Amino acid sequence: MENWTHLSRLRLWHVAIFCATLFVAGLVIPTLTTAQSSSREDTYRQLGLFGDIFQRVRESYVDEIEDRDLIEAAITGMLTSLDPHSTYLNTENFSEMQEQTKGRFGGLGVEITMEQGMVKVVSPIDDTPAAGAGLQPEDYLIAVDDESIIGMQLSEAVERLRGKVGSKVTVKVQRGQLEPFDVTIVRDFIKIKSVRSEIFDGIGYIRITTFSEQTTPGLMDVVDDFFREEGDSLKGIVLDLRNNPGGLLTEAVSVSDAFLEEGEIVSTRGRDLDGGSHVYARPGDIARGLPMVVLINSGSASASEIVAGALKDHKRAVILGTRSFGKGSVQSVIPISNTSAIRLTTARYYTPSGVSIQGLGIVPDIEVELARIEPVEGGVVREEDLKGALDGSEDDDDANDNTGNDNSDAADANKDSTQDGAQDDTPEEPVDQSKVDYQLARALDLIRGVSVFGALKSAS
Repeated sequence: MENWTHLSRLRLWHVAIFCATLFVAGLVIPTLTTAQSSSREDTYRQLGLFGDIFQRVRESYVDEIEDRDLIEAAITGMLTSLDPHSTYLNTENFSEMQEQTKGRFGGLGVEITMEQGMVKVVSPIDDTPAAGAGLQPEDYLIAVDDESIIGMQLSEAVERLRGKVGSKVTVKVQRGQLEPFDVTIVRDFIKIKSVRSEIFDGIGYIRITTFSEQTTPGLMDVVDDFFREEGDSLKGIVLDLRNNPGGLLTEAVSVSDAFLEEGEIVSTRGRDLDGGSHVYARPGDIARGLPMVVLINSGSASASEIVAGALKDHKRAVILGTRSFGKGSVQSVIPISNTSAIRLTTARYYTPSGVSIQGLGIVPDIEVELARIEPVEGGVVREEDLKGALDGSEDDDDANDNTGNDNSDAADANKDSTQDGAQDDTPEEPVDQSKVDYQLARALDLIRGVSVFGALKSAS
C-alpha cells in the first residue's frame, strides 16, 4: 500500500511538472533556442520546484482545493507579476471581455487599473452606475462592502465589484487628500452608446465614451448629420475623449484615419525590434479640413491617446485639457482554448513622431484645468450704470440742462427702486455648476475664434 501511495504521488508530481511545462512553454521555448545549457538546466529546476510546491499544497493545505483552481491561480500570478494589464481570462472573464468589446456588458461601468497595490479608477463610463454615483478618474477604491481590497490582484478586485444586476455594492473611495468615504452603487446591465453628439452654435460636438465595434460607424453617421444640418455653415468639430478608457486598437486607428489625409497613425514595437508594425492613414477627411479641437484629461487612456497623439503630431487638431493617463502598451488576447485566453502585453505603441507615451501621456497644446464658472458678486458694471453718465445722445445741450439732470437723478432713483423691487419679487435662481463645462466652453471659443479670424482674412 505504501509503495502504491508513493507511486501515485510520483505520478502526480510528474503530471504537475508536465502541466507547468505546457503552460510556460510559449514563454520559455523562444529563449531556450539561444540560451546556454546552464540556463536550460536552471529552467528545468524551476519547473521541478513548481511541481513540488504544487504537490505540497495539494497534500498539506488546511482546506482541500481543486487542482484547476491552483493551476489558474499560478497562471494568474505569473501574468499579473509582469505588468498591471497582463492577465488570465478564464471562461467567465473571456466571455465578459467579448461582450464588452461589442459594447454590451454587465457591471458598474468603471475602468480600473492597479497602481502600487491599489485599485485606481481610470474613468467611469458615461451613463453608467459608476458615473451616476460620482466616481472620478484617479479615485482609489480601497474597500468593497467594508472588506479591504488593498493588495489584491486586479482580477480579485473585479470579482468583488461584480454581482447580480440590481444588487447593491458599497465601495470605499480615497480621493486625493480627503477622508475616505463610502459610495453605494446599484449594479446594472451596461449598454454603452459609444458615440454621442450635439451642435453648439454651428460647431459639431462628438463625445466618444469608449472604442468598441460601434465607434467608427457611429462617428461616420454623426459627422454626416452635422453636414446635413449645417451645410457650409459648420464651423468646426470638438472631439471629446475625456474619461475615455480606451478599447479596441483597430477602432482607434479607424477614428484617427477618418480625420487624416495621409501619414502614419501609430507604430508598435515589441521584443523583436525588426518586427514592429506601422499603420498609415488613407486619403479622405470626413471633417473636410474644418478646425478641430480634441479634449483630453487624466481619464483618457490607451486608444484615446493613440487618437489624440496622431491628430496632434499631424497638426490636424488642437489638443486641449489636461495630460492624459499614459498607457502606451499593447495587449494581445491570445486564445488558449475555445473558452479561455490570456491578455498579454506584447508591444509598446508610438505616436507618429516616434514618442512613446507610456507613463508620460499626451500633453495638451493648451492646458485647461477643470473649473467652475461662477457669477461675480455685485454683477457687471458698465458706463451706463454710473450715476450722471451721459446718455449717449448727440445733443450735448440736453445733458447740461439742470432740469434734465434733476430728472435724470430722479430717473436713476426710480431705476434703482425698480431694480430692487424686481430682485425682491423674482430672486435669481442658483446656477447649477454640474451643467457648466469649462473645458468644453474653451474648446468652442477656440473654434469660434478660428472661424472669425478666417472670415476677417477672407474679407481683407
